[in-house]
Amino acid sequence: MDAAKAKEILDKIMGQVFGYQNPYSLDQFLQKYAFDIRLPQQVYDATTNQPTWAQSTNPVKFITMKAAWERDNAGGWQLPKRPLNSIEDILSAWNDVNFTATEREIDSSNVAESDNTYFSENVYRSLDMTRSKNVIFSDGLQDCEFIAAGQRSQTSSFCVRLEDSQRCSNSFSVSWSDSIVNSFFMHDCKNVSDSMFCSHISEKRFCIANMQFEEEEYKHLRDMVVRWILTP
Repeated sequence: MDAAKAKEILDKIMGQVFGYQNPYSLDQFLQKYAFDIRLPQQVYDATTNQPTWAQSTNPVKFITMKAAWERDNAGGWQLPKRPLNSIEDILSAWNDVNFTATEREIDSSNVAESDNTYFSENVYRSLDMTRSKNVIFSDGLQDCEFIAAGQRSQTSSFCVRLEDSQRCSNSFSVSWSDSIVNSFFMHDCKNVSDSMFCSHISEKRFCIANMQFEEEEYKHLRDMVVRWILTP
């Protein structure tokens, strides 16, 4: 997994959601749509001085999970016994082994610049991914696929800026909602499709700002909104 693959994933997500070619680079997308999402931070492996990615920058010393296990397999973490006569001696000894592991993953593949990844695939610059694939710039997703700038959501696919939601697809800027399809700017809604700028409604289609429109009216206004969203 690298930036080129991440861009391919982003292009596919944007094309599916908006029906237009993605106009943003990875950095442009990050700055515009993922600026407020908790993402891994770059730190440096204290043993190699190479860049790595961590959930938090608070610890003093870091080591990649891969390097930590390689050192363990080589017996490098077991130190010779030495006298510990004071709390200072104990803290000094602890300092010799107290590295915080970074880029942690379990049974995952094609993961880059991420931390806390579980049973996932194709993950880029993200945190706390579980059973998810093809996700970028996201935090706290479970059972999701093709998500960009998502957080604390599950069982969704092809969404951009998905927050605290589930069972959503082909949508943009959805928060605290369930079963949203082909919609933009939705909050606290359920079982709504082909709608925009709605809050607190359910079982609706072709709504804008909680007002009912005919299909042709909606499609005309939707295209106007898409062009507005995709203006750099």
